[in-house]
Amino acid sequence: MKPPAKIARLKKLFKGRRRALVLTHDNPDPDSMASAWALATLLSEQVKIPAEIGYGGIIGRAENAAFVKTLKLPIRPIEELELGAYDLVALVDTQQTVGNHALPEGVLADIVIDHHPLRDEAIPTPFADLGGDYGATSTMLTEYLRAAGIEPSPEVATALYYGIKADTRDLGRQTNDPDVECYLWLFPRIDRELLSRIEHPELPVRYFRLYHAAIEKARLYSDAVITDLGDVYSPDLVAEVAERLSFIEGPRWSLAFGSFRSQLYLSLRVSDKRMNAGRLIREVCEPLGGSAGGHGSMAGARLPLAGKKAAREGHKRDIVRRFKEAFGVESERGVSLLSPEA
Repeated sequence: MKPPAKIARLKKLFKGRRRALVLTHDNPDPDSMASAWALATLLSEQVKIPAEIGYGGIIGRAENAAFVKTLKLPIRPIEELELGAYDLVALVDTQQTVGNHALPEGVLADIVIDHHPLRDEAIPTPFADLGGDYGATSTMLTEYLRAAGIEPSPEVATALYYGIKADTRDLGRQTNDPDVECYLWLFPRIDRELLSRIEHPELPVRYFRLYHAAIEKARLYSDAVITDLGDVYSPDLVAEVAERLSFIEGPRWSLAFGSFRSQLYLSLRVSDKRMNAGRLIREVCEPLGGSAGGHGSMAGARLPLAGKKAAREGHKRDIVRRFKEAFGVESERGVSLLSPEA
C-alpha cells in the first residue's frame, strides 16, 4: 500500500477520535523521536486528532538530549501522562510484542509503524505498517508527510534528517532507495546550525570515564570484541559503545552490555552481511526472559537482573558464554584490547 492510501486509511479508521498519544520505544533514539514527532504532526494536521508524544526510560545520551533540547521537541516521560485520557495510541520504531516500550500489558496499540521486520502476525493491530525496504522509521514517516502534502517545519525536517542519518550511519548501513530519496528531500529543509549543535554536543566527564572503562574491559577474540560497561548512567550508551567497537579491524561481531536500574542492556553489531544480529540476539536473550529486537547489522536487548551481586555477575557470565558460542569463539581466552598482543 502506498503512502496516500495509508493516509486515507488512517482517516477512515480513526475519524472521530479525540486525542492521540504517540509512544517511542524506551530510552528513545533520534529515529524513534523524529518518527513520533512526524506522526503526531500528521495526525494533528491530516486526521484532525491532537497528538502528544511520550516515552519510557530516560533520554540520557548527550546527542539525544541535545536533539530534544535544540529542536524543542515536545516529548514527555510516560510518568507525566494519563493514559486514560487518550482514545488513540500509536507505537513508532517498535512493535507491540517487542517489550521495549511503556505501553502497559493488555493495552493494544491502534497504530504501529516500524521499519524493523514484523515480529508477531497474531497481534490484531488496526493499522500496522511494518518492515519493508527502509533503513529508518524516519524514512517511512517522511514519505507520509510528503504524500499528505505537509511541509515540515525546519525543526521536524532536521529531526527526520538526523533520524535517517543516525540509523543508517550516514546512508552506509541497511540503506535503500527510499532512505536516500527522503534524505535528499529533507536536506534543503533542515536547519544546519541546529543539526551541528545536535551532532557536536558538550559531553559530561562521566562520558569519558565510561569510555575509559569500556576500552579497559574490552576483550578481543579472533572474530569478536566484547566489553562489560558495568553500571551505566544511560542505557543508550551501550549501543554507542557497541557501534564504536564495530570499527575495530578484524572482528565481525561487537557486543557491549551494561546495567541500569536492575536491567541488563545489550547491544550487538555485525559487519558481515550474511549474519543477522536481530535473529541472534533474540535466540540468546528471549529464552532468558528478556526483550530483544533489531535487524541485519544491529540489535539490542534488555534482561532483568535480580538477586545479589554474585548472582548477577554469574548471570552476565552465562549470557556472554552463550554469545561466545554463537560467535564461534567459546574456546578462546581473548586478550585485552590494551594488550600489545591485540
